[in-house]
Amino acid sequence: MQPPFHRLVIVANRLPLSLSLENGTLRSAPANSGLVAALEPLLRKQGGYWIGNPGIGESPILAEALSQAAQNRSYEYVPVYLPEEERESYSEGFSDRVIWPLFHDFQSLCSFDPNYWRRYLAVNEKFAIIAERTAGPADLIWIQDYQLMQVAKAIRVRRPTAKLAFLLHTPFPGPDIFAKLPWRSQLLEGMLEHDLVALQTIRDLRNFLSCLHFLPGKVQITKEGNTSVIYHEGRATHTGAFPISIDFEAISHDAQKPLVQAKVAELRQNSSTKVVVSVDRLDFTKGIPERIRAFSVYLRQNRPAHGEVSLYQIVLPGRETIPENQRLQEEIERLVAAVNGEWGRPPWTPIVYLQRPLSLEELLAFYRVADAALITPLKDGMNLVAKEYCAAKNDAGGVLILSEFAGAGVEFDGMALLINPYDEEGVARTIERALSMPDAERRNRMRKLRRQIQRFDLNYWRDVMLSALLRIAASEPAARVASAD
Repeated sequence: MQPPFHRLVIVANRLPLSLSLENGTLRSAPANSGLVAALEPLLRKQGGYWIGNPGIGESPILAEALSQAAQNRSYEYVPVYLPEEERESYSEGFSDRVIWPLFHDFQSLCSFDPNYWRRYLAVNEKFAIIAERTAGPADLIWIQDYQLMQVAKAIRVRRPTAKLAFLLHTPFPGPDIFAKLPWRSQLLEGMLEHDLVALQTIRDLRNFLSCLHFLPGKVQITKEGNTSVIYHEGRATHTGAFPISIDFEAISHDAQKPLVQAKVAELRQNSSTKVVVSVDRLDFTKGIPERIRAFSVYLRQNRPAHGEVSLYQIVLPGRETIPENQRLQEEIERLVAAVNGEWGRPPWTPIVYLQRPLSLEELLAFYRVADAALITPLKDGMNLVAKEYCAAKNDAGGVLILSEFAGAGVEFDGMALLINPYDEEGVARTIERALSMPDAERRNRMRKLRRQIQRFDLNYWRDVMLSALLRIAASEPAARVASAD
């Protein structure tokens, strides 16, 4: 029996490699990211190509490094070279100044510069040209995330019957927010050029379907199993929610390694009686200032906690070039200094602020030590930190305090303590509740969280995602371009 597609062609903003120049030699190592962890095993299984920008300019030395990195693998790396000016205008323009804030409900931070849209289309066209040249007639092209939402439309011009899928890692906004986008119809039309549009949560799916009324012409939506089918302009596009996850078993296993245990012992020796941990990239969507203010309210209302509880606020490198994030960093530093200045007494530091990359062992040690994880994004596609924290808690200790606006909040209702990150006093009360929770309730909640994550882990997500890709790829072009009538 002929398989529904020959190879998998992943098209992403970046190649899954960390490239560094050492003594005239360009070295590569696998990039450490959730996207790579999720997709690389699928590509290894199916074989094919990973298309993306390498982050540096074209050169023979780069071609050699990519060739060496692909040795003994079932897939190859295909670079999309972008001049630095073009790379910045596309990434830091439409992607980071329009789509990222808009899709996270920060429309006030959007800069709707028409030049951003034109450059975005031009770069998406470049990705499309490389993808169309690389993929064979029987290959499935799987496009990733908000930076590349118009690649499919450019591919269709060249190859109308191409098999195309799309995965959005961010949230999708409601119609009242999406309506602000001047190019809303064009963006939706580009998304509907895919045979499959995969979103993170049911909430994102509802928002996406609700926004389709912005399209010109008739739109019809039907249910087909676990997906909805959108019929527009003679094309059928399947769409559904596919919540991404983590490798539960790997994190649970790594959390018990001797090096992690040694770091746990070191942290416990140097920390207060109780530890609350927060881990975020530097980004204005993560709710870090709101969290610090809520923790200050907690300290004001719980004097016995002084000297006994510390918040470990860990900020990992993010998009520091975005002006909003530069201002955010300054605000975080001012707030931390103010809280520590008001409440701190030697040797107790209320907020321990760490802004640097962490090794996996360090991160797992913080998870294991923490009596509670305080994860308060103002809006998040999923938030894998919440899942990592639970996977590392092999002793079933700890309490997860999670924003109801994180995608993971949809999965964890009734198990995590869900909060509104804008409600400082509510968050403060929830911190107090988490740290005083009876042991039986705490363990019961954490066991349920761990079972949930273990059942619907990254391997489960890959199987469901691959099954959906196979179904779409197996359909005939005439079925993918059809009318609901």
